[in-house]
Amino acid sequence: MSGFVRGRRLGVDVGQVRVGLAISDPDGILATPLLTVRRDLSTGGATTPADVPTDIAKIVQIVHEYEVSAVIVGLPVNLAGRHGPAADAVSAYVRLLEVAVSPISVLTTDERMSTVVASRRLSERGVRGRRQRAVVDQAAAVEILQSWLDAQRRQK
Repeated sequence: MSGFVRGRRLGVDVGQVRVGLAISDPDGILATPLLTVRRDLSTGGATTPADVPTDIAKIVQIVHEYEVSAVIVGLPVNLAGRHGPAADAVSAYVRLLEVAVSPISVLTTDERMSTVVASRRLSERGVRGRRQRAVVDQAAAVEILQSWLDAQRRQK
């Protein structure tokens, strides 16, 4: 497979309250849920490693622990394909993440409807209410990462 770099990819669904994480296998075929981390909004203007929000610090730890080769963040563009306030907020998060995980690449991908699809799939499996809220961010991260992995394979 020309151009393919082996390694795990980390999928990230950035929400206002939580960050959902998913991880791929080293061959980049399958995304699986990993973890949900509470957003740390106290240090949005981090300028030094000591200022890094705890959620981003956890992502850095996971990047090292799993030897992640790229971080894929869902960018919530609106249905018309434009960037609104939510996409601007995620873009700011991505900038912090890029500094924190450097030299690992942080890429964004269109995540329109990922949380809706994830919620629907969880409901179809009988996961509802409080149990669903606990894992929907991870499931959305799986949707984001799996879509990106599938698109990468189609390009080859």
